[in-house]
Amino acid sequence: MKTTLRRILSESARLAVPVDTLADDTNLYDAGLSSLATVHLMLAIEDEFGIEIPDRMLTRRLFTSIDSLAQAVGELQQATT
Repeated sequence: MKTTLRRILSESARLAVPVDTLADDTNLYDAGLSSLATVHLMLAIEDEFGIEIPDRMLTRRLFTSIDSLAQAVGELQQATT
């Protein structure tokens, strides 16, 4: 899953650094993630994983790191099965 999230980040987030140089717990905002890029990222994640991120989860914390994104996607996938 994290490999897929890294691909989505590289395609959608336009970070200031290459995604492959980031640790899973690196703060994505410190790496250049903008508020507009979070929208593109959210849509790409929803599309890729066939999930819908509920409004209650749409916080800055969700997009803080690859780890936080993976955790949220995993929770949402479990909820739909």
